[in-house]
Amino acid sequence: MSEIRELFERNHAWAERIEHEHPGFFQRLSQQQAPAFLWIGCSDSRVPATQIVDIDPGTIFVHRNVSNVVIHTDLNALSTIQFAVDALKVRHIMVVGHYGCGGIGAVLEHKRMGLIDNWLRHVGDVAVRHRALLDESLPFATRHDRLCELNAIEQAMNVCATNIVQDAWARGQSLRVHAWIYGLQDGHIHDLGIDIDSAQAAEPKYREALAALAERWRSEDAA
Repeated sequence: MSEIRELFERNHAWAERIEHEHPGFFQRLSQQQAPAFLWIGCSDSRVPATQIVDIDPGTIFVHRNVSNVVIHTDLNALSTIQFAVDALKVRHIMVVGHYGCGGIGAVLEHKRMGLIDNWLRHVGDVAVRHRALLDESLPFATRHDRLCELNAIEQAMNVCATNIVQDAWARGQSLRVHAWIYGLQDGHIHDLGIDIDSAQAAEPKYREALAALAERWRSEDAA
Protein backbone atom coordinates (compact mmCIF):
# COMPACT_ATOMS: atom_id res chain seq x y z
CA MET A 1 0.00 0.00 0.00
CA SER A 2 2.98 2.36 0.34
CA GLU A 3 3.00 3.01 -3.43
CA ILE A 4 -0.70 3.88 -3.41
CA ARG A 5 -0.32 6.09 -0.35
CA GLU A 6 2.48 7.95 -2.11
CA LEU A 7 0.10 8.81 -4.97
CA PHE A 8 -2.34 10.41 -2.53
CA GLU A 9 0.47 12.34 -0.87
CA ARG A 10 1.75 13.57 -4.21
CA ASN A 11 -1.77 14.57 -5.22
CA HIS A 12 -2.29 16.61 -2.08
CA ALA A 13 1.10 18.29 -2.43
CA TRP A 14 0.39 19.10 -6.08
CA ALA A 15 -3.05 20.54 -5.29
CA GLU A 16 -1.62 22.72 -2.55
CA ARG A 17 1.19 23.95 -4.81
CA ILE A 18 -1.20 24.81 -7.66
CA GLU A 19 -3.59 26.62 -5.32
CA HIS A 20 -0.69 28.55 -3.81
CA GLU A 21 0.65 29.55 -7.24
CA HIS A 22 -2.79 30.25 -8.73
CA PRO A 23 -5.30 31.11 -5.99
CA GLY A 24 -8.82 29.98 -6.89
CA PHE A 25 -7.58 27.74 -9.73
CA PHE A 26 -9.65 24.67 -8.83
CA GLN A 27 -12.76 26.69 -8.06
CA ARG A 28 -12.58 28.31 -11.48
CA LEU A 29 -11.81 25.01 -13.19
CA SER A 30 -14.77 23.30 -11.54
CA GLN A 31 -17.21 25.82 -12.99
CA GLN A 32 -16.77 24.95 -16.64
CA GLN A 33 -15.03 22.77 -19.21
CA ALA A 34 -14.28 24.59 -22.45
CA PRO A 35 -11.30 22.92 -24.15
CA ALA A 36 -10.31 23.90 -27.66
CA PHE A 37 -8.62 20.56 -28.35
CA LEU A 38 -9.39 16.85 -28.43
CA TRP A 39 -6.24 14.75 -28.10
CA ILE A 40 -6.50 11.13 -29.27
CA GLY A 41 -3.33 9.42 -28.17
CA CYS A 42 -1.75 6.18 -27.07
CA SER A 43 -2.24 4.77 -23.57
CA ASP A 44 1.55 4.65 -23.14
CA SER A 45 2.43 6.06 -19.72
CA ARG A 46 5.28 8.10 -21.24
CA VAL A 47 2.94 10.24 -23.35
CA PRO A 48 0.84 12.48 -21.04
CA ALA A 49 -1.03 14.99 -23.19
CA THR A 50 -1.12 18.13 -21.05
CA GLN A 51 2.50 17.78 -19.89
CA ILE A 52 3.82 17.37 -23.42
CA VAL A 53 2.39 20.70 -24.54
CA ASP A 54 2.86 22.34 -21.11
CA ILE A 55 -0.74 23.44 -20.76
CA ASP A 56 -3.15 23.68 -17.84
CA PRO A 57 -5.89 21.17 -17.03
CA GLY A 58 -9.18 22.07 -18.68
CA THR A 59 -7.62 22.94 -22.03
CA ILE A 60 -7.41 19.50 -23.67
CA PHE A 61 -10.11 16.82 -23.79
CA VAL A 62 -8.35 13.43 -23.96
CA HIS A 63 -9.03 9.96 -25.30
CA ARG A 64 -6.29 7.32 -25.14
CA ASN A 65 -6.04 3.70 -26.17
CA VAL A 66 -3.32 1.26 -27.22
CA SER A 67 -1.67 2.60 -30.39
CA ASN A 68 -4.09 5.54 -30.77
CA VAL A 69 -6.55 3.62 -32.93
CA VAL A 70 -9.87 5.08 -34.16
CA ILE A 71 -12.37 2.62 -35.66
CA HIS A 72 -16.04 2.91 -36.50
CA THR A 73 -17.09 0.16 -34.06
CA ASP A 74 -15.37 1.62 -30.97
CA LEU A 75 -18.21 3.31 -29.11
CA ASN A 76 -15.82 4.60 -26.47
CA ALA A 77 -13.77 6.61 -28.97
CA LEU A 78 -16.82 7.69 -30.97
CA SER A 79 -18.66 8.84 -27.84
CA THR A 80 -15.63 10.88 -26.82
CA ILE A 81 -15.39 12.44 -30.27
CA GLN A 82 -19.09 13.25 -30.34
CA PHE A 83 -19.05 14.87 -26.91
CA ALA A 84 -15.96 16.87 -27.82
CA VAL A 85 -17.38 18.04 -31.15
CA ASP A 86 -21.08 18.46 -30.40
CA ALA A 87 -21.09 19.51 -26.74
CA LEU A 88 -17.67 21.04 -26.10
CA LYS A 89 -17.26 22.50 -29.59
CA VAL A 90 -13.54 21.75 -29.79
CA ARG A 91 -11.82 23.39 -32.73
CA HIS A 92 -9.04 20.86 -33.22
CA ILE A 93 -8.76 17.07 -33.04
CA MET A 94 -5.19 15.78 -32.90
CA VAL A 95 -4.37 12.10 -33.38
CA VAL A 96 -0.98 11.78 -31.72
CA GLY A 97 1.14 8.71 -32.24
CA HIS A 98 4.58 8.22 -30.77
CA TYR A 99 7.82 6.63 -31.84
CA GLY A 100 8.66 3.40 -30.03
CA CYS A 101 5.00 2.37 -29.64
CA GLY A 102 4.91 -1.14 -28.19
CA GLY A 103 1.67 -2.10 -29.92
CA ILE A 104 3.02 -1.13 -33.31
CA GLY A 105 6.25 -2.98 -32.61
CA ALA A 106 4.25 -6.09 -31.75
CA VAL A 107 2.48 -5.88 -35.11
CA LEU A 108 5.77 -5.69 -37.00
CA GLU A 109 7.22 -8.60 -35.02
CA HIS A 110 4.05 -10.69 -35.50
CA LYS A 111 3.86 -11.26 -31.74
CA ARG A 112 0.94 -13.09 -30.19
CA MET A 113 -0.11 -11.19 -27.08
CA GLY A 114 -3.63 -12.45 -26.40
CA LEU A 115 -6.86 -10.49 -26.55
CA ILE A 116 -5.08 -7.33 -27.66
CA ASP A 117 -4.14 -9.05 -30.94
CA ASN A 118 -7.70 -8.34 -32.09
CA TRP A 119 -7.28 -4.64 -31.38
CA LEU A 120 -3.86 -4.44 -33.01
CA ARG A 121 -5.26 -6.07 -36.12
CA HIS A 122 -6.31 -2.55 -37.11
CA VAL A 123 -2.67 -1.45 -37.04
CA GLY A 124 -1.84 -4.57 -39.01
CA ASP A 125 -4.30 -3.42 -41.66
CA VAL A 126 -2.37 -0.14 -41.90
CA ALA A 127 0.86 -2.09 -42.37
CA VAL A 128 -0.69 -4.16 -45.14
CA ARG A 129 -2.07 -1.07 -46.88
CA HIS A 130 1.39 0.51 -46.92
CA ARG A 131 3.55 -2.59 -47.24
CA ALA A 132 5.42 -1.03 -50.18
CA LEU A 133 6.74 1.63 -47.78
CA LEU A 134 7.68 -0.89 -45.10
CA ASP A 135 10.12 -3.07 -47.02
CA GLU A 136 11.38 -5.84 -44.75
CA SER A 137 14.91 -5.26 -46.01
CA LEU A 138 14.90 -2.05 -43.98
CA PRO A 139 16.14 -2.10 -40.36
CA PHE A 140 13.41 -2.89 -37.85
CA ALA A 141 13.80 0.49 -36.12
CA THR A 142 13.21 2.28 -39.43
CA ARG A 143 10.08 0.27 -40.22
CA HIS A 144 8.87 0.79 -36.65
CA ASP A 145 9.19 4.58 -36.90
CA ARG A 146 7.50 4.62 -40.28
CA LEU A 147 4.54 2.52 -39.20
CA CYS A 148 4.08 4.77 -36.15
CA GLU A 149 3.82 7.74 -38.53
CA LEU A 150 1.57 5.97 -41.02
CA ASN A 151 -0.73 4.76 -38.26
CA ALA A 152 -1.22 8.28 -36.90
CA ILE A 153 -2.13 9.50 -40.39
CA GLU A 154 -4.54 6.65 -41.05
CA GLN A 155 -6.27 7.05 -37.69
CA ALA A 156 -6.66 10.78 -38.31
CA MET A 157 -8.32 9.92 -41.61
CA ASN A 158 -10.63 7.56 -39.73
CA VAL A 159 -11.61 10.51 -37.52
CA CYS A 160 -12.39 12.53 -40.64
CA ALA A 161 -14.60 9.72 -41.93
CA THR A 162 -16.83 9.57 -38.83
CA ASN A 163 -20.37 10.84 -39.26
CA ILE A 164 -19.69 13.09 -36.25
CA VAL A 165 -16.96 15.05 -38.01
CA GLN A 166 -18.66 14.89 -41.40
CA ASP A 167 -21.86 16.33 -39.92
CA ALA A 168 -19.93 19.07 -38.12
CA TRP A 169 -18.31 20.15 -41.37
CA ALA A 170 -21.64 19.95 -43.21
CA ARG A 171 -23.21 22.45 -40.79
CA GLY A 172 -20.23 24.79 -41.09
CA GLN A 173 -18.65 24.13 -37.69
CA SER A 174 -15.03 25.20 -37.41
CA LEU A 175 -13.11 21.97 -36.87
CA ARG A 176 -9.68 20.81 -37.99
CA VAL A 177 -8.20 17.30 -37.77
CA HIS A 178 -4.44 16.79 -37.40
CA ALA A 179 -1.94 13.92 -37.29
CA TRP A 180 1.12 14.33 -35.10
CA ILE A 181 3.92 12.12 -33.82
CA TYR A 182 5.75 12.45 -30.49
CA GLY A 183 9.40 11.58 -29.93
CA LEU A 184 10.15 9.82 -26.67
CA GLN A 185 13.86 10.50 -27.05
CA ASP A 186 13.67 14.27 -27.40
CA GLY A 187 10.15 15.20 -26.22
CA HIS A 188 9.29 16.95 -29.47
CA ILE A 189 6.00 16.75 -31.37
CA HIS A 190 6.20 16.62 -35.17
CA ASP A 191 3.45 17.53 -37.64
CA LEU A 192 2.75 14.74 -40.15
CA GLY A 193 1.13 17.01 -42.70
CA ILE A 194 -2.52 16.29 -41.95
CA ASP A 195 -4.47 19.50 -41.29
CA ILE A 196 -7.99 18.97 -42.61
CA ASP A 197 -10.87 21.42 -42.20
CA SER A 198 -13.50 20.02 -44.59
CA ALA A 199 -14.70 16.82 -46.20
CA GLN A 200 -13.45 18.05 -49.57
CA ALA A 201 -9.93 18.67 -48.25
CA ALA A 202 -9.49 15.21 -46.72
CA GLU A 203 -8.35 13.14 -49.70
CA PRO A 204 -5.99 15.76 -51.23
CA LYS A 205 -4.36 16.39 -47.84
CA TYR A 206 -3.99 12.65 -47.29
CA ARG A 207 -2.23 12.17 -50.63
CA GLU A 208 0.02 15.16 -49.98
CA ALA A 209 1.00 13.88 -46.53
CA LEU A 210 1.85 10.41 -47.83
CA ALA A 211 3.86 11.88 -50.72
CA ALA A 212 5.81 14.09 -48.31
CA LEU A 213 6.54 11.12 -46.05
CA ALA A 214 7.73 9.00 -48.96
CA GLU A 215 10.02 11.81 -50.17
CA ARG A 216 11.50 12.31 -46.71
CA TRP A 217 12.09 8.60 -46.30
CA ARG A 218 13.82 8.41 -49.71
CA SER A 219 16.14 11.19 -48.60
CA GLU A 220 16.87 9.43 -45.32
CA ASP A 221 17.57 6.13 -47.09
CA ALA A 222 19.94 7.84 -49.50
CA ALA A 223 21.86 9.64 -46.76
